[in-house]
Amino acid sequence: MSDPVERRLLTPEEYRAAQDSPEFMELKRRFRRFAFPMTVAFFTWYLLYVLLSTYASDFMATRVFGNVNIGILLGLAQFVTTFAITHLYVAHANRQTDPIADEMRERLEAHEFARGGRPAGPDGTEGATRV
Repeated sequence: MSDPVERRLLTPEEYRAAQDSPEFMELKRRFRRFAFPMTVAFFTWYLLYVLLSTYASDFMATRVFGNVNIGILLGLAQFVTTFAITHLYVAHANRQTDPIADEMRERLEAHEFARGGRPAGPDGTEGATRV
C-alpha cells in the first residue's frame, strides 16, 4: 500500500476501467454465487420459524426437556445459523474474493487501470499484462 502523502487520487476513468475489467466481473460473480443462495436459504429458514410460531403453536410448545420447548430451540438455532453463515462467508471471502480484491486494490493504487489495465514495468513504463 502506498504512503497516503504520495497517493494520487484516482480518476473516474480509472474506477470505470477497474469496474469493466474481467477481474471485477469475476469478483462479482464469486460474491453473488455465495451471497444469493445463502440469503435465500436464511430467509427461508427464518420465514419457516415465523410461520411455525404463528400457525403451529402447539408444535412449537412441545416440551423437549424441562421448560425448554421446540420454539426456544429453533429460536436459538436462528442465532447459531447467523454465526455459521458469518463463518462460512469469512472463509469464502478469504479463499475466493479477497485475493482478487487485494490485487485490484494494488493495481488501482499503482494507477495501472489508467494505462489500460497494463501494469508498469520496472522502469515505470507500460509492461506486460498480469495473468
